[in-house]
Amino acid sequence: MTQSGISAAKPASGGTFAPLAQPTFAVLWVATILGNIGSFMRDVASAWLATDLSTSPAAVATIQAAATLPVFLLAIPAGVLSDILDRRRFLIVIQIGLAMVSGTLMLLAWRQALTIEILIALAFVGGVGAAMMGPTWQSIVPELVPPSTLRQAVALNSLGVNVARAIGPATGGLLLAAFGAAATYSADLLSYVFVIAALIWWKRPEQPSDPLREHFFSAFRAGLRFTRAHSKLHVVLARAAVHFAFGSGVWALLPLVARQLLHGGASLYGVLLGAVGAGAILGALTMSRLQQRLDADGMVLLSAIVTAVVMAALSSAPPIWLALPLLLLLGAAWIMALTTLGGAAQAILPNWVRGRALAVYQMVFNGALAGGSLVWGFVAQALGTPHALLIAAAGLVATALILHRMRLPRGEEDLGPARHWPEPETAGEIAHDRGPVMILIEYCIPPANRDAFLHAVHKLSEERLRDGAFSWGVMEDPANPELLTEWFLVESWAEHLRQHQRVPHADADVQRDVASYHVGAEPPHVRHLLGLGLPPA
Repeated sequence: MTQSGISAAKPASGGTFAPLAQPTFAVLWVATILGNIGSFMRDVASAWLATDLSTSPAAVATIQAAATLPVFLLAIPAGVLSDILDRRRFLIVIQIGLAMVSGTLMLLAWRQALTIEILIALAFVGGVGAAMMGPTWQSIVPELVPPSTLRQAVALNSLGVNVARAIGPATGGLLLAAFGAAATYSADLLSYVFVIAALIWWKRPEQPSDPLREHFFSAFRAGLRFTRAHSKLHVVLARAAVHFAFGSGVWALLPLVARQLLHGGASLYGVLLGAVGAGAILGALTMSRLQQRLDADGMVLLSAIVTAVVMAALSSAPPIWLALPLLLLLGAAWIMALTTLGGAAQAILPNWVRGRALAVYQMVFNGALAGGSLVWGFVAQALGTPHALLIAAAGLVATALILHRMRLPRGEEDLGPARHWPEPETAGEIAHDRGPVMILIEYCIPPANRDAFLHAVHKLSEERLRDGAFSWGVMEDPANPELLTEWFLVESWAEHLRQHQRVPHADADVQRDVASYHVGAEPPHVRHLLGLGLPPA
């Protein structure tokens, strides 16, 4: 069981461990740590076995790519499923599937029947499970804790992942060295028992029936529209893609660093990964002090510089006593980037699309890791591991300095639903699948207000497109130039009714600003038009 460990960007108020007072959250949090310990043990065994089964750096790096590529390919469908299915049952099914993958690895390792091709294939299948699970696991957090401790809960999830990262790799390396791969995979298989038991124990309240409940394809399209129209999310995604593409070099090549540059075995590789996890824990616990001095952009820049310094230092084959503190620094820098970029994404997402939008973030994150791992594996094969690390380090610093001007959003808007739109007037009941729907809003704008109105109403275009529209515009009446009409198209009547429930308070303020330019005794007139097909012949 793995998850990305996204946490809030700003320090939360209240105690760090306040969410653990909620029994359900506490049980699932502990189960998550146990499950992630098992997953890290499995990953250590697979990565090290790959170096035994193949001497090709590209083949070794492909293990990392195979595990992360499915998240890139399946993140958005997984996010849709997390928003429309019973999340508890969905998670149980996924955990059973992942347990079967670990059981298969255990049996094949015990019979010494593993090949590099089978290892890559099973890593890919495990990645499919992780892709399905990630958005769903993140989406259940608001169900487990009160809103006042949500930020602490998300941060604790990140801390739990890194506790597992500190324990799992080192334990996996020791088990691998002492008892072999089959024993390591069996320990991972056992960890799924705890996770599945915790999910069965959780009695999730029945969700009320919603007549506007989304179906898969409409939800899929709505998620794509939202992410395509959200300019602030684009900034977060671009910054994350570049940072993790270059930063993935150290993860893809770390098994080769342990074997070729540090001349160690499986236990050393596990200890190195454990040092990264320990560094991440220290980084998570000390981040609040750094956040008092650095904003989100400064945190990402600092993370890039520290990561690059570590990669450059590892390329020189340092002694082990120096490599361990370097990897502690790497862990702290990695959690710095994860929490800052992931927190920036969390802070700008409304609840109705959170699973889908976080899935897009995961797609970019894991796509950058997968693509970067493949690239750095081939670079290492062509030029050697030290040169690949140096090139990745230089690229990370250069791009971080260039993108530093692309400021991350602060996420201070109120994204709770305003529900301020009146119900549309209709002559009778309208089928939910009727569409498309054109919404017309007529404003009377005097010439003195025209330019200011147009600037204000264009700010609405992104909001309309995020919340369900697929096209938007403003037109004037040639017979009455003061009559300006804003129009937007929505694919169905149900999707328009969902718009009524989605508009957040922050966008309601923008809409009130636009309406303030309208003159007349009555508010702007709103009309709804439904598409008609051809009558039967």
